[in-house]
Amino acid sequence: MADISIIGAGSWGTALAVLLHKNGHKITVWSIVESEIEMLNKEREHKDKLPGVKLPDDMVFTTDLEAAVTGRDVLVLAVPSPYTRSTSHSMKPFVKEGQIIVDVAKGIEEKTLMTLSQIIEEEIPQAEVAVLSGPSHAEEVGRGIPTTIVVAASKKSTAEYLQNIFMNEVFRVYITPDVLGVELGAALKNVVALAAGIADGLGYGDNTKAALITRGIAEIARLGLAMGGRIETFSGLTGIGDLIVTCASMHSRNRRAGILIGKGYTMEQAMDEVKMVVEGVYSAKAAMGLAEKYHVQLPIIEQVNAVLFDGMPVDEAVKNLMLRDKKIENPLIPWEEA
Repeated sequence: MADISIIGAGSWGTALAVLLHKNGHKITVWSIVESEIEMLNKEREHKDKLPGVKLPDDMVFTTDLEAAVTGRDVLVLAVPSPYTRSTSHSMKPFVKEGQIIVDVAKGIEEKTLMTLSQIIEEEIPQAEVAVLSGPSHAEEVGRGIPTTIVVAASKKSTAEYLQNIFMNEVFRVYITPDVLGVELGAALKNVVALAAGIADGLGYGDNTKAALITRGIAEIARLGLAMGGRIETFSGLTGIGDLIVTCASMHSRNRRAGILIGKGYTMEQAMDEVKMVVEGVYSAKAAMGLAEKYHVQLPIIEQVNAVLFDGMPVDEAVKNLMLRDKKIENPLIPWEEA
C-alpha cells in the first residue's frame, strides 16, 4: 500500500482518488478551496464535478498543503494547468528529495512555452517528476469504465512503480520514456478539440470531424517531432487516442466550449457556460509560440487562435482551411514515375 495525496479536487483528481483507493492505497485529497473541502467531507461526493461517485469514509480531505505533501510516497498533481506553477511553488518547501510527483493535467505555459513537467521540475528540482495521460474522461474512470492510459517518466523504474500503483482490471497502464511527446499530445489535442467543437456548433458532420482529427494529429506530430518527441507516441494512446476521445465526446470541456463558439458565443461566454477550466484556450497561444520557435506550420491551431483571440468569424476560419494551397498528403511517400 502506498500513501498518496491528490493535489487538486476537481473531477479528474477525484476520479483518480477513487481509483487509487480501490487499489488499496491510503488517499488524501487537497484543495485550496475551503468550501469544496467542506462539501467533500460532508457529502462524500463531488456533487458539482463528479456527481454519483461516492467517496469512501476513510478518504481524507484537507486544505492543509503541508500536511497533504509531507511524507507521502506519491503526489498526484491534478490542479488545472494554469495553476501548475503557483501550486508547485507552494509545495516546494514540503517536498522531500526524490519524492515522486505525477502530473495529470494537460497544457503548455503561454509565457515560457514550457510543458507542465518542465514547470514542476523548475519549481521543485528535488522531485522525481512523471506524467500520466491518455484517453480518459474523469466521468468514466470514476464509474470504473475500462480505460487505457500511459505513464511517462525518464526513469524506467519510476514508470514501472507507478504502473503498479495505478493499474487494475479496469485501468490498464502502459509506460514510455517519451515524456515530451506525451505532454505535447495531451496539450495540443485540446486545441484541436476546440476546432472539432466549433465544427459541431456550425452543424457540420462526420466528414468534417474525421478531417480535423486526422489533420490535427498530423499537426501535433509535426511539431512534436521538431521538438524531439517520438512518432510512435503520436500514433498511440496519448496522441491519436486522446485526440479521438476529446474531439468526439460530450464529456470533453474543450469540445463543449467549441460547440458554443460555433453557435456564436464568445470565448469568455463559452468558458463561463462550461464552468470548468477549458485548457485548450490556454494552450492555443503557446502552441503558436512553439510553431514559430520551431518553424512548423499548424494551420488548424492557427485558425483556432484567430477565432479565439482575433475575432475571426468561424465560417471564415473554415474557408481559410479549405482554400489553403494544394498539398501532398504525405510528402515522404515517393511517386513511381512512368
